[in-house]
Amino acid sequence: MESLPPILSLLTDDLLLHILSFLPSSSSDRKSFRSACRSFLRVDSLHRTNLKILRPEFLPSLLRKHTKLETLDLSVCPRIDDNTVTILLSRGVGSTEWTRGIKTLVLSRAVGLRWAGFECLVRGCPGLEAVDVSYCCGFGDREAAVLSGAVGLREVRMDKCLELSDVGLAKIAVGCGKMERLSLKWCLEITDLGIGLLCKKCPQLKHLDISFLKVASDSLQAIGTLQNLEVLVMAGCGLLDDDGLGFLGTGCPSLQVLDVSRCDKVSSFGLVYVIRGHSGLRQLYAGYCFFELSTTLLHRLKELTNLNRIRVDGAGVSESIFQIIGTNCKFLVEIGLSKCKGVTDKGLIELVSGCPNMKILNLTCCDSITDAAVSAVAESCRSLLSLKVESCNLVTEKSLHCLGSSSLLLEDLDLTDCSGVNDAGLQYLSKCSELLCLKLGLCTNISVKGLSYIASNCTKIRELDLYRCTGIGNDEVAALSSGCKKLKKLNLSYCNEVTDRGLQYLSQVKELSDLELRGLVNITGVGLTALAAGCKRLSELDLKHCENINDSGFWSLAYYSWNLQQINLSHCGISDVGLCMLMGNLTRLQDAKLVNLRNVSVQGYELALRACCVRLKKVKLLASLGFLLSPEILDALRARGCRIRWD
Repeated sequence: MESLPPILSLLTDDLLLHILSFLPSSSSDRKSFRSACRSFLRVDSLHRTNLKILRPEFLPSLLRKHTKLETLDLSVCPRIDDNTVTILLSRGVGSTEWTRGIKTLVLSRAVGLRWAGFECLVRGCPGLEAVDVSYCCGFGDREAAVLSGAVGLREVRMDKCLELSDVGLAKIAVGCGKMERLSLKWCLEITDLGIGLLCKKCPQLKHLDISFLKVASDSLQAIGTLQNLEVLVMAGCGLLDDDGLGFLGTGCPSLQVLDVSRCDKVSSFGLVYVIRGHSGLRQLYAGYCFFELSTTLLHRLKELTNLNRIRVDGAGVSESIFQIIGTNCKFLVEIGLSKCKGVTDKGLIELVSGCPNMKILNLTCCDSITDAAVSAVAESCRSLLSLKVESCNLVTEKSLHCLGSSSLLLEDLDLTDCSGVNDAGLQYLSKCSELLCLKLGLCTNISVKGLSYIASNCTKIRELDLYRCTGIGNDEVAALSSGCKKLKKLNLSYCNEVTDRGLQYLSQVKELSDLELRGLVNITGVGLTALAAGCKRLSELDLKHCENINDSGFWSLAYYSWNLQQINLSHCGISDVGLCMLMGNLTRLQDAKLVNLRNVSVQGYELALRACCVRLKKVKLLASLGFLLSPEILDALRARGCRIRWD
């Protein structure tokens, strides 16, 4: 790192900070700024408020440098456990002002943390206001009791903490009476009793997520007493019914967002109860409840004049609902109609003619719509950002012509399995230069000609899906690599014309972090070596059924791809030596799929799993290995919180 160039030495810290403020906090530009010179690094350190740690041994020095931290993210540290936290904080970090300013702790998937580690963190960060312990499989009632000591907590996420029961929730509720946001998604031991106590002790709750809990009407009766509740998410609560929603109809006067998606016992009559008492409702999500929208509900929708988002995916609809929504809901910006029966061109035309501010439209599997509907959407909704028309086979290049002419702000387009998409259509679509995500999976009529237009004009694309696009080969990959330099996520699975030469082109896309190459039988270790050497930011890689890659490719992966967190090697030709080398060197690997590795022996599996059991959080293995691997290694994996999935 060089010293500050003379011309920049004239700039004060205030001016350098002003320059820094123009860079998004999550962008690679900030990393480049920090790397430019020592002064830039110092300014960034002095004013940085959030930090995401990859290696816990660097935490003490980083905390000393970044004195104004408010958010500390430890979710991707593969070795965070009680001992690590205790050692770090016992060195003096936790007893100084270095951690006292931290308000938000992200500990998601920190499977090694138990009550002792949480106790150190709570004691070291007395100003805590928000904590995320989602998917911490060891987080239970004792850990919740420790966390309740952070009396200033206003936001807690405990998604899928399977050992948490009503007892632990009661501790949180009693100790953290200022709670405003709480997520308990998939906490299966929580019952109506726990929710009832929560509502009594935390009257300031504004956001509550109890998705997939086994709670019933008693919980809704308690929730109905919350005067400040604005957002209530209850997706997948199979015991909730219309009677329970009746309690909401007379309670929760501040309610603005309601999500009852996948609640099988909820019908349109239950929604009527809610709407009748909440004319100010802004967002309503009732997808995949699979009910018919009744006439009564349609008339009640007229009262929701402030409604801006609605999803009724999977419901039976008619043209009358589109007319009612289009006439009354002038502020609508999103509607979800995925897999809805009864969606027609006429209905959609009436809808969008009355909702010119529409930005997000999901028409997945609405296979009756044609170019007429998509054209109407493009012409009426000039602010459209996201459009999903997956499996709408009557959509052709005419639709893409209209989108390219009118929807110039479009960022997300899903054309998966639309057989009418061709190169001419992609040429029209390439005028949408703001595209960030484009899905063309199963579109078999596209070639290098069409992708060249996209690559040349849609240079902002971050995600591209070409799953099973049989016409895609090396030339198409070359076109993408030359134009889409900001590509981060790419799916080339089963594009069998892609060979090592294609991976060599792809190695030029330096930002690539998520890559699916499943079923590419024509790539070898040569191509994987080039890819690993060029794309050093890879964090997720799928090589399932890439049977012709030899160990030389995997050795290169082990040498270059230090950022890999997820890998799928199922049905690959890797050997014992290659697997041990790979699993031992990938120090950030957390999720590995290792099914049916025909060249790997039981001893090879043993050695590889021993090499990474400290950091592995998920592993998928062939079921027969459950009887062949030693109980010692399986117990070691489980003791570290690793979830073993048997195929």
